[in-house]
Amino acid sequence: KTFWSTGHRNILGLAFDQSGQLWATEMGPKGGDEFNLIKRGKDYGWPMVSEGTHYDGRHIPNHSDFPKYEPPKLSWNPSIAPAGLTISSFHNFSDESTSAFLTGLRGQAIIEVKVSRNNATVLEKFQWGKRVREVDEGALGSLWVLEDGKGARLLKLSFLE
Repeated sequence: KTFWSTGHRNILGLAFDQSGQLWATEMGPKGGDEFNLIKRGKDYGWPMVSEGTHYDGRHIPNHSDFPKYEPPKLSWNPSIAPAGLTISSFHNFSDESTSAFLTGLRGQAIIEVKVSRNNATVLEKFQWGKRVREVDEGALGSLWVLEDGKGARLLKLSFLE
């Protein structure tokens, strides 16, 4: 068998950027949710390392404690429970970066992240007030957003210049 990468806990969102790099949202244990740039042959460390803890409170070493494991580009503690992910083909920056949009179930938000060749930076967190399950890009950079739970809605967000 051949594996592209190992050491993942619970990937819920996968998307390629314009340069062909694969990005993923990954739920951690208690905290330690991750946004990873997935690279061939890398080990992301689970269950040996995490930026969170076990649900019973037991310690898990951090990625920085064991440099042989690929660290996340971003992590959240407390948990946001990331789910959906889309990488925009319209929200581009002058430095060839683009926007990724990820959803938070527990965080009840949509988070915009600037992604570039090897970096990710949170740009904005849009509080939603409901669990957000999925996000996908539509025509001309619009976003389709799917809420989670009773009374969930499917919404189209358009951006005006």
